[in-house]
Amino acid sequence: MSKTLYDKHIDSHTIKELDNEGNVLLYIDRTILNEYTSPQAFSGLREENRDVWNKKSILLNVDHVNPTRPVRDANMTDPGGTLQVNYFRENSKLFDIELFDVTDPRQGIEHVVAHEQGLALPGMVIAAGDSHTTTYGAFGAFGFGIGTSEIEHLLATQTLVYKKLKNMRVTLTGKLPFGTTAKDVIMALVAKIGADGATNYAIEFCGEVIDELSVEGRMTICNMAVECGARGAFMAPDEKVYEYIKGTPRAPKGEMWDLAIAEWRKLKSDNDAVFDKEIHMDCSDLEPFVTWGISPDQADVISGEVPDPNLLPEGQKRKDYQAALEYMGLEPGMKFEEIKISHAFIGSCTNGRIEDLREVAKVLKGRKIAQGVRGMIIPGSTQVRARAEAEGLAKIFIDAGFEWRQSGCSMCLAMNEDVLSPGDRCASGTNRNFAGRQGAGSRTHLMSPAMVAAAAVAGHLVDVRKFVEGD
Repeated sequence: MSKTLYDKHIDSHTIKELDNEGNVLLYIDRTILNEYTSPQAFSGLREENRDVWNKKSILLNVDHVNPTRPVRDANMTDPGGTLQVNYFRENSKLFDIELFDVTDPRQGIEHVVAHEQGLALPGMVIAAGDSHTTTYGAFGAFGFGIGTSEIEHLLATQTLVYKKLKNMRVTLTGKLPFGTTAKDVIMALVAKIGADGATNYAIEFCGEVIDELSVEGRMTICNMAVECGARGAFMAPDEKVYEYIKGTPRAPKGEMWDLAIAEWRKLKSDNDAVFDKEIHMDCSDLEPFVTWGISPDQADVISGEVPDPNLLPEGQKRKDYQAALEYMGLEPGMKFEEIKISHAFIGSCTNGRIEDLREVAKVLKGRKIAQGVRGMIIPGSTQVRARAEAEGLAKIFIDAGFEWRQSGCSMCLAMNEDVLSPGDRCASGTNRNFAGRQGAGSRTHLMSPAMVAAAAVAGHLVDVRKFVEGD
């Protein structure tokens, strides 16, 4: 029977079928845990006097609550964050699990650290306490987020009770126009199908757009697939993926590498595999996207304007639009390029990698950010930071007036020192624009990193194509 790539992953990792409704006992190859979502899971193990089943399959990594001050140290100003990180350290020692602590040169955001270390490999099933674990689909792995009780079960047994998802294929055709990026592709898809458009599905992305994208661009798409409800996102691995992984610290070496490649090349959907849902999107005329509301699907092209809820039929969507505009302090018909900002933030597991920073540097070189705008650039990992400094990117950022800081989740979410104040409006290269996501009363506009850089220079939302030249 023909199978999709998703079905092949699940079937190869199923230990036992539990019923006739798609529930299985699933083997998990690897997990990466952060200090924020794991404490209760470790407490549960301690209370029951249970050990961790496979310590070598786990990496502990500090990223959510740590400060990202320009000069790194281990000091925490938040008592709650201090407690979480200290407990994380205790559990690392107690259960003998590897830890990338704040001052470790390998530390960073978990979904950046994983590929730097070669921990996310084709064919793996990876579960972790963060919804953006879907990022690993760019490598032909299956990653998904889990809750604290599931983390405890995974630590104790290396398995999870799992309900199979339906299959969706998203085919992306055309050639990406000048000035558009992987971020614009996924934002356009989320806007097209809605924040719940892929609920109960695993998405396989394919088409010439995916083929042409870099591995890091593919990671951006898989990362944000969760914003349209997907609990998994895939791309069949190819030569770009193998080259990207090769030589990373934890990747197979020598003969094992050759054997791995031979198996990885089998990781693709069968030609006649049937998907439960098919979506096609032509990207030939795609423009840079921005969000205007408080959900990732409340977005449109930068040349557009704030929508009028009264033009919608009466119902929940109209109410959602009205609530979004009230929170965001925007008026219907306002051009997006008229929206002034107070902050510009570049970073996160979505867009904090070296390729993102190179694109930002193209916009900022020789320019200064607007007066009254606070700009922050947070690399996705300590290694990304070192690389950006070696390439001269950091100097461009600093000369432009941006703060060049240490790695961490930072202002992607308000659980560390980097928090916006009520009324602040931020152009953000992150993944979520929920009300209060970056701080109580703060207002977030999602876009690509290059678009954030352009907005910082202009002092308002603006089309990045006005700041860079085409090929």
